[in-house]
Amino acid sequence: MTIEEQVKYWFDLADDDLIVAESNLNNNHYLWCLFICHLTIEKALKGLYVQFLNETPPKIHDLVKLANFSQLNLTDIDLRFLLEMNKFNIEASDPDYKEKIKKIATSEFTEQKLLKTKEIILWLKSLMK
Repeated sequence: MTIEEQVKYWFDLADDDLIVAESNLNNNHYLWCLFICHLTIEKALKGLYVQFLNETPPKIHDLVKLANFSQLNLTDIDLRFLLEMNKFNIEASDPDYKEKIKKIATSEFTEQKLLKTKEIILWLKSLMK
């Protein structure tokens, strides 16, 4: 696969995930929506990683690290958002943590995070070559 094909691959996955996140919100699966929002951003960041560094992205899930690897100029607001979204990459082995964050995943909270995710994805897409 060429670099361009790899970048497109990652962004296509992100687009598909965004549809799934929206579906989860509409079906009141708020924690799942937030988890998928995290995956959406992660995949877009991995696409840019490939584009900027010309190599396979690392198998990590930390959105801030992925953004930093690609030397993205994040605003403070966007950096805080990525840090917050890292919380929703839920470790299956920690049910107590999952229950704790489930309490903050209200309809309004989740809808706001999905809207911000869409905004971030549009910005990341604007950086694609």
